[in-house]
Amino acid sequence: MTMVVLATKLFVPPPRSQSIVRPRLVDQLTAGIQAGRRLSLVSAPAGFGKTTLFVEWVAQTRQLDPTVRVAWVSLEQSDNDPARFLTYLAAALDRAQSDGGPADHDTRLSTEVTLTSLINKMSRDTQPTILFLDDFQLIEDPSVRDAVTFLLDHLPPTMHLAIASRSDPLLPLARLRASGDLTELRAADLRFTPDEAAAFLKHATGLSLTREDVAALETRTEGWIAGLQLAALSMRETTDIPAFIDAFTGSNRFVIDYLIEEVLHQAPLQIREFLCQTAILDRLSGPLCDAVTGRTDSALMLQSLERANLFIVPMDDTRRWYRYHHLFADVLRSRLLIHGTEHVAALHRLASEWFEKNDFPDDAVKHAFAAADFPRAARVIEATIPAVRRSRQDATLLGWLATLPDDAKKRRPVLRVFSAWSSLVSGDISSADRQLTEAEHLLSAGSEDGSPAHDSEPGEELRTLPVTIALYRASLALATEDLPGIRLHAQHAFDAARPDDYLGRGAAAGLLGLAYWANGDLESGVTTFQGSAKNLRMAGNLTDALSTTMVVADMLRPLGRLREAEKNYEEALQQSIAHGNDGQPTADLHAGISDLLRERNELTLAKNHLAASHDLGDSALSHEHRYRWFVAMARVHEAEGDPDLALASLDQAEQHYRSGFFPEVRPIAGMKARIWIAQGRLPEAREWVEELKLTPADSADYRHEFRHITLARLLIAEHRDDPLGESLGDARALLDRLLHAAEAGGRMGSASEILVLQALAFRVQGETSRALVPLERALAWAEAEGHVRLFVDEGAPMLALLRTAAGAGIRPDFVRQLSQALRDTEDAHAPGTPTATLSERELHVLRLLATELSGPEIARELYVSLNTMRTHTKHIFLKLGVSSRPAAVRRAESWGLI
Repeated sequence: MTMVVLATKLFVPPPRSQSIVRPRLVDQLTAGIQAGRRLSLVSAPAGFGKTTLFVEWVAQTRQLDPTVRVAWVSLEQSDNDPARFLTYLAAALDRAQSDGGPADHDTRLSTEVTLTSLINKMSRDTQPTILFLDDFQLIEDPSVRDAVTFLLDHLPPTMHLAIASRSDPLLPLARLRASGDLTELRAADLRFTPDEAAAFLKHATGLSLTREDVAALETRTEGWIAGLQLAALSMRETTDIPAFIDAFTGSNRFVIDYLIEEVLHQAPLQIREFLCQTAILDRLSGPLCDAVTGRTDSALMLQSLERANLFIVPMDDTRRWYRYHHLFADVLRSRLLIHGTEHVAALHRLASEWFEKNDFPDDAVKHAFAAADFPRAARVIEATIPAVRRSRQDATLLGWLATLPDDAKKRRPVLRVFSAWSSLVSGDISSADRQLTEAEHLLSAGSEDGSPAHDSEPGEELRTLPVTIALYRASLALATEDLPGIRLHAQHAFDAARPDDYLGRGAAAGLLGLAYWANGDLESGVTTFQGSAKNLRMAGNLTDALSTTMVVADMLRPLGRLREAEKNYEEALQQSIAHGNDGQPTADLHAGISDLLRERNELTLAKNHLAASHDLGDSALSHEHRYRWFVAMARVHEAEGDPDLALASLDQAEQHYRSGFFPEVRPIAGMKARIWIAQGRLPEAREWVEELKLTPADSADYRHEFRHITLARLLIAEHRDDPLGESLGDARALLDRLLHAAEAGGRMGSASEILVLQALAFRVQGETSRALVPLERALAWAEAEGHVRLFVDEGAPMLALLRTAAGAGIRPDFVRQLSQALRDTEDAHAPGTPTATLSERELHVLRLLATELSGPEIARELYVSLNTMRTHTKHIFLKLGVSSRPAAVRRAESWGLI
């Protein structure tokens, strides 16, 4: 009995007009044949270009070697019959050999006889043949799969089998892989690269898309070729390409139609149900999917979905966690909505319960929000607060509190208190005060049966809530500059905290230290903060303990103890890095020490630390200290003679500054005013002074010391513009009062700056000899602590004073050092200064490479990870055109770089 063969199933499909040549993939397939492998398998979901790749491979193979014969079978569901399958197999091979039409074959012969006959016939053929079986996922009959296995096991040397399938065929792939007989390409290989995506979209749409647009689409589709094709179709109907790309998801009608027709409709009902139910999950595991679907075999289901290439992606090497392709997940979620929002909410609730039981609080809260189950979300958030606070995930907690409706927080004093903190962070003082009062009322009130009148559950946060409330009331007082209030509430918090409540006692001590700081008692502030750090360490909160370094340094600087502040920073940085802190407080500490190094005129080191902080990422900077990075960068820009960049950095610092954390003794607006004065923009500086109602007759208190010193600078500058005015006399009187207050408070750092201004004021008046008296005192204090920019920042007037001081024999070594630094600064700021090929940071690394230090030792010296140091080294080698450390040093020496 013979069967008529449909010839069109044996034709190689014609190339598509919009297909993109992909030589990287064709080369892999060709290499497999050259290596003598038996099977080439291309296995990927629908729309990944499997057939198109085979067509391209055929074309290139025929072009390179016309003797290669190609046999092609486009499989269908009906080919699950063994006789029918073998008939088409034989017909394809006959057609390849004769290059004519297919012959009719006798279907009465057994499978083994037919295969043996075909194999023997192909063995006699000396020309190579590639047999292509397209859409092999349609073959489910075990007899047919056994026939293919038999064929693979007995393939002649001149014959190669190529299979394209949406799922992994049930063939001995592991055995073939182990024996080196398998070439396989999967979805990850078939995804369009950014360049391929750009070429395809340009050809398909005729539109000139930007690189950013192409990258966004490639990311959105995850390189899925059909997804890009569907996007190209849709883009023909829009004029706003960026808006279309932002909105392009699985809700796009072309994407929905394709995935439903080509994927979902092809899957059995139970698989469709599983896919839709689990689509609410960002990641999938067997136990989690069991909890959501009510099944007990989800792990096996996930494995089968992966084998079937149903747009599922493993997230780890153990195949424990998976996720769906983003567009596929979007389509599944849209299909799930057909069952109604209540059904979807129930699934989210089940997911939230599983995540909570398995200690994934972030996901538990997320799914509770998705289910609109706000009571559950509130309860989970409360239970999570201790861990979130210890890990300093402040942004996470703030986001949760902002999302949670007020009704869900109304009867929970713990959440009311932390909502007050959220308001305090955002600067809403009145809202913070109101919520603290409401929390206190909930704690003190009780129901008729004596039970609590609130819903907060017993636990660490509820037990310590009175202490927390007192701490936040102290913070409110700090924000409003209520010094008695700071001390009152901070002391109350300290007294209310149990002896073993190290976190509460540490925070209370910190606030008391802030009160001392704001009141100008910096010595007590330093001592109290050191006690705070000790308590925080005992509480296991190393991050906050190390973060006190910045605050203590802010007090040590006006005290004039620059070296002590720098030592504290170095020790804290070493501890933070040693404990593997790749975020807070390491990034904050880098920014803090940078400003100290800038004062020493170590600008390269200062920028290195800022770069190290930046390398850790913006999120690594803490909420309350983030502004410091921009302030430090502004100071570096100012030192490098770029006031405009400095002002721009201060603008950014203002955006990140959060009031209520520390006394505002060095306001950013005052720093900007100082730059304006140096630029000669006196009206703008005067406007700032008048806005604050500062006058030369003001009392000299520490909280306004920086502002008043800035005012004195302005008055001296105004005298230069109007020598007949009274501004210089006002400046000298103000500086006298400021100096007396600074010396009385032991603030030698502040006194040094005031003395420098006194010297400049005398010089402006022509009294050079009198100017040397305060200058000599300032030099004596500054030399001991290493202050340099204090003098260098004053520019040419200071250089003239230093020349006079040198003639008078005053501190000759230090004066010589400062004079040279001033001349170097003037030279660096002069127009036409050449720019080195290497950045300053790279030059610093290069100098360290010239030492005996090892790679890890250099990384520690730079306060960066070893990987970051290696990255710098690679850049240096590239720029110098060398490939080794000794060669880099020799090249740098020959170029005069070191």
